[in-house]
Amino acid sequence: MTRYSAVITAIDSINKQDPRIEVLDGESLPKEYLYSLRMSQMLEAYDDGANELLKIAARGQHIKRWAIPREDYPMDRKGYLAWRTQLKLMHGSLLRDIMQKYNYESKDIDSVADMVIKKKLKTDKATSKLEDVACLVFLQYYFEDFAAQHPHDKILDILRKTWGKMSAKGKEMALKLDLSDNSKETISEALVETN
Repeated sequence: MTRYSAVITAIDSINKQDPRIEVLDGESLPKEYLYSLRMSQMLEAYDDGANELLKIAARGQHIKRWAIPREDYPMDRKGYLAWRTQLKLMHGSLLRDIMQKYNYESKDIDSVADMVIKKKLKTDKATSKLEDVACLVFLQYYFEDFAAQHPHDKILDILRKTWGKMSAKGKEMALKLDLSDNSKETISEALVETN
């Protein structure tokens, strides 16, 4: 087994411990394990030549996410941002530990942690690709359920912010996703005000 395969196996092993379950095609899967598979699949569609470090970051983006519940933070924007910050730091730390165990160089470990933490989102191409992939996974697999749970104005605002984080390539792929008519209409409505 290569060290890359060992890292992916270690990430999957942790994410398979998620007590939260999603059903896909009749099969019950741990939620973050399914998310990590979707991230890897979307990265392959986005950039089939992605390097090993970006593949690790994509697979581990939400590693052990359930360990820091949203409910542990105030249910306002400040609480949300604090929660997200703690999650990113935890994800980066766990990936660092795994990569160190399998003898990756410090600069490569730092690179993966920085991608997951989104430290250089505006200036680092790999981090930008990871953000595109995360946005595409959200739109493809999670947007419709998310939209059903929140006020329409909030959804439009989130879509505009999501769109603002994406590169031209990410936006182009987003417009080609196989989404419901309702999701397509909501996205179109949000984009009218961003163009």
